Amino acid sequence: MSEKLKLISWNVNGIRAVMNKNFLKSFKSMDADIFAVQETRLGEKQLTDEMKHIDGYESYWSYSTVKKGYSGVAVFTKRKPCQVRHGIGIPKYDDEGRILELDFKDFVFFNIYFPNGKMSEERLQYKLDFYRDFFEYADKYKNDGRSLIITGDYNTAHNEIDLKNPKANEKNSGFLRIERDWLDKIIGNGYVDTFRHFYPDTVKYSWWSYRFKARERNAGWRIDYCFVTKDMMDRGQIKDAFIDNDIHGSDHCPTGLTAEV
Repeated sequence: MSEKLKLISWNVNGIRAVMNKNFLKSFKSMDADIFAVQETRLGEKQLTDEMKHIDGYESYWSYSTVKKGYSGVAVFTKRKPCQVRHGIGIPKYDDEGRILELDFKDFVFFNIYFPNGKMSEERLQYKLDFYRDFFEYADKYKNDGRSLIITGDYNTAHNEIDLKNPKANEKNSGFLRIERDWLDKIIGNGYVDTFRHFYPDTVKYSWWSYRFKARERNAGWRIDYCFVTKDMMDRGQIKDAFIDNDIHGSDHCPTGLTAEV
């Protein structure tokens, strides 16, 4: 028998900082069954009981071991996973603490902090390699008939509707054609952008620069996604998708979906 599922994904841009900006109040108000956060910027020794132990949830954490105050992801879940994996077996990604995989039997859930390619040509290539290698890993599950939910900060706006100033950003990482081609490829390979599926013409963003009062002006980008395998859409399991612009505390806002799984 299927159960209702509410899933939230949020790049918090530093969990210690967001804890001082009503994170727990926002967390509880959203009442998710699975709550994924990216960019925790936390080392294992900095994890506090307040962060780790939220009533009703188990939590799982991956940390960067190569750089302090960098990257990192976590998942809070009411549902107990049958297996948890940290990374995909490729040290150059896993050491940055970018990937958490939770197997819930009916579906495999991934919380991913995809790399940002703005720093250098090397980091752009790292980002493109990450897309390739991660989805090669995910495809093995999909090809075996497993259902997947892949949430997180993808660090790429897909189409012109997904950012305020597309023409001005055509040559900037985050909206380069070579990055956007990866999202085309993912969709062509049997994954569905749930928000765009339900709201093909809605202009809504999930990230705003801290500069130039971008959020006040709603000059943003949609770079946070909940992708699912097409089989979940075909079975009618995914009921809705959303972007919650009313939640503050980070330069990103929460995104999510509701389902019956």
